[in-house]
Amino acid sequence: MIGVFDYTVVLTYISLVSGVLGIIITVTGVGHPELGIFFLMISGVLDTFDGKVARSKKNRTELEKNFGIQIDSLADLICFGVLPASIGLALLRISGIFTEVVRRRDYDGSYPMLIILIIITIFYILAAVIRLGYFNASSEIREEEAKRTGNTYYIGLPVTSAALIFPLVMLIHFWGKWDLTLFYFMIMLVVAIAFILNVRIKKPGKIGLAVIIAVGLAEFAACILALIYHVPY
Repeated sequence: MIGVFDYTVVLTYISLVSGVLGIIITVTGVGHPELGIFFLMISGVLDTFDGKVARSKKNRTELEKNFGIQIDSLADLICFGVLPASIGLALLRISGIFTEVVRRRDYDGSYPMLIILIIITIFYILAAVIRLGYFNASSEIREEEAKRTGNTYYIGLPVTSAALIFPLVMLIHFWGKWDLTLFYFMIMLVVAIAFILNVRIKKPGKIGLAVIIAVGLAEFAACILALIYHVPY
């Protein structure tokens, strides 16, 4: 069989499975965005450690390294590009906005809000694709500069940041009992623009990474509590 199947890519594969399950759940029936967020966060946790696991193998071949880079980006597109967009569409379906748009269309023939939200959804996924493609294409340039200067950075907001941003919006949606559907789409638009901004963002050090992990775990715990108590919309 083609591909790589050793322990260096196991977390990436599991993350991808988590993302696909989240998408299936959010588009099933009326949609279940709260469960989609749960799988989004699982993918985020796995993505945090998959690179470290891959680099732990000292004798990786160039094929294994390149395969790992490509499969990680493809998984990120599913988990942090398509899944957050699916969650937004699920929110739209259960919020009543879609029903209201259809009702208005019956007598005036227009549904501009729905079109705008769909455009935002498409733009978000497109921005994620561009961000990941650019990241892969410029990896060698950034590695060479890092060797010369010792500085490591991202260009634009990393796509994986979706695993922290959107759960926070949904937790406010859960616990505040506010309908933040439109706000979710506005955040999606802002994040999409941030993906493709030509701005350098310094990679977090050990302290920064620890803070990010702590925030992620706190959001994950709050998400579990929300699911247990089934906070109504």
